[in-house]
Amino acid sequence: MTDLHGLHLPLITPFTASGALALDALERLAGRVLDEGAASLVALGTTAEVGSLTEDEKRSVLDVTSRVARERSVPLIAGASTAGALAALAEFPEITAALTLVPPFVRPGEDGVVAHFTHLAEVSPVPLIAYDIPYRTGQYLSAAALRRLAAIPGVAGVKYAAGGFNPDTMALMGDLPEGFTVLGGDDIYISPLLALGAHGGILASAHLATADFARLVEAWHAGEVAEARALGHRLAGLSAALFAEPNPTVVKAVLHSRGEIPTPHVRLPLLASGPGSLSAALKELG
Repeated sequence: MTDLHGLHLPLITPFTASGALALDALERLAGRVLDEGAASLVALGTTAEVGSLTEDEKRSVLDVTSRVARERSVPLIAGASTAGALAALAEFPEITAALTLVPPFVRPGEDGVVAHFTHLAEVSPVPLIAYDIPYRTGQYLSAAALRRLAAIPGVAGVKYAAGGFNPDTMALMGDLPEGFTVLGGDDIYISPLLALGAHGGILASAHLATADFARLVEAWHAGEVAEARALGHRLAGLSAALFAEPNPTVVKAVLHSRGEIPTPHVRLPLLASGPGSLSAALKELG
């Protein structure tokens, strides 16, 4: 299993003016964030608008990101939440882990979630990172449930996006299961979660100020508290601006304004970011 510590970048999917994939821009973006300190790439996450991509488009994204990962000798994490999607990852040796969503909408209960991940871990060619985001899935997981997931062979960690902090957050972080990696997934809260002992983050905001987000992780891990606090406060403001509208609309608007992607386009049901949100995000970037 690859080391999951550090900053992991959940890549957007750039589009051309005609609505096709802008694969050259994706490749350049992937290379740039790695140059600026990202430890790995994450393909086909929610930030990639994966629900709006065809199966052929998903394959094209994996082709590009796996090539970049291979050339740069870095890990690649891929979003895959079904047995079929996980099986398909075996074609890409560069993929070292799968980001697997807690079952959304059906609210199967904690026992159902544990059984689901037990099954997926048995059939997956790579270890799983459980994506816990209850304000989107509708399924809350207690610290006890997360510990049960940690005990499943083949579940390597969690992308933790609980929407803030609560007693279960403190219970989990106060006594982390051995060998279980916690990656922050709520960008605005990443600094305090790192202070509590998180190993890194999967952060859409880090498309911008990538080196600063990478340094934030390093500073907390090195115990350089004063620098980490100051950097965390500043980056929280940037994250708040980038998430002022549904992700990744503002991120794409900023990347387009900087000439990194050919358009700011998103696909329905998302709508393009408004000019006010773009201006606010650019102000935070300075």
